[in-house]
Amino acid sequence: MQQRKVLITGATGKTGVHTVQYLLEAGHAVRALVHREDARSAALRSAGAEVAVGDLLEHDDVIRALDGVQGAYLCYPVRPGYIQATAYFADAARRARVDVVVEMSQISAREDSKSHAARDHWIAERVLDWSGVPTVHIRPTFFSEWLIFPWMRDPIVHESAITLPYGAGRHAPITAPDQARLIAAVLAQPAAHIGKTYPLCGPVELNQQEIADEVGEVLGRKIAYRPSTLEAYREHLRKYDLPEFLIQHFLAIAVDYQNGIFAGTDGVIREITGRSPQTVSEFVKAHRHVFEQ
Repeated sequence: MQQRKVLITGATGKTGVHTVQYLLEAGHAVRALVHREDARSAALRSAGAEVAVGDLLEHDDVIRALDGVQGAYLCYPVRPGYIQATAYFADAARRARVDVVVEMSQISAREDSKSHAARDHWIAERVLDWSGVPTVHIRPTFFSEWLIFPWMRDPIVHESAITLPYGAGRHAPITAPDQARLIAAVLAQPAAHIGKTYPLCGPVELNQQEIADEVGEVLGRKIAYRPSTLEAYREHLRKYDLPEFLIQHFLAIAVDYQNGIFAGTDGVIREITGRSPQTVSEFVKAHRHVFEQ
């Protein structure tokens, strides 16, 4: 396989750090865009990545980051500014004449979404499409890592419960490393994927009680699913000092979850990478220590 040079944004994040790793292991040159120099960026540099410090909301930073690369992964956190960042990125990608941008979107991205973040992602997809930059959109369902975020983990650890306003909705949790394997594969050989939108899901679709059962089996105790209301969920999230933009997103997609928006199983990752994504049980086994009191 011919060596390529690619830019990974959000390079210290959940998907970014693994994408850097897979590309380096495959012999590609990687420029990792980070917000600051710290232990995480030092680890990327030690692994062989070129580290660039910058902000996706600074046009000049983005132009510098994309200069001289052939492809790029665009990943932005759930916070305001994504449409602006995408416009900057599309302009810089056109200048650099990249042959692919893999854009991290959301399974809930659509023009009538009640989530400000999900609607921003839908518009950001359109910005890239209108720009003419060769693009691949990925739309993951809930990450398996959702289980170890403090507002999810704490009720599991202290109350032996998953407490969410998700009703009887279902999804197939997908891990960040599994997504990264697909991202790296597309960046390495983009031609067959340009213009496509890929939903990314895990291998088994489960409801919340079934997820609780999987977690409980690994941990050796009973975990219950206790459906909550949207208002109770809002109050729970506020205890963790989350930004209001993020809370608004979580509440809106809870309704989407109830309505089946997050449903589906893997039809992409296995086909493209040759390996099935990790199950919930496998993920919890690998992170058992996180659930220890």
